[in-house]
Amino acid sequence: MGPITGWLLAGTVCLAASGCAPVGERAEAAETAAQRFERALMAADDVRVCDALAPATREELEAEAPCGPSLAALRLPAAAGRAERVDVYGSQALVVFAQDSVFLASFPDGWRVTAAGCTPRTGRPYHCELKGD
Repeated sequence: MGPITGWLLAGTVCLAASGCAPVGERAEAAETAAQRFERALMAADDVRVCDALAPATREELEAEAPCGPSLAALRLPAAAGRAERVDVYGSQALVVFAQDSVFLASFPDGWRVTAAGCTPRTGRPYHCELKGD
């Protein structure tokens, strides 16, 4: 395989994997997904909130009850407005709002929430009310 063929193959693989968009575009898309999630929380729209969750997160949330009632039991904070900070690391993102921090992962159909209701802890990982394995 020649060098041009190798670069073309790498470019094709990169385009197929969602993590190749420029960081700014990924950050904007992650922030938009987190804002939609937060707006759905504020509106108590369980359907939209549940649809925004990553599969493993939703599965863990629904381990003992359907998504809606399980969400209500968590009493997640709802944040409004623009994010204070967005960090993107490959196919993972952290969106920090004034009242909440949301972790997301990129899937073929877009960014999905993997954890929410997260608060930082000095020298330790975030504590999240909602999370998946």
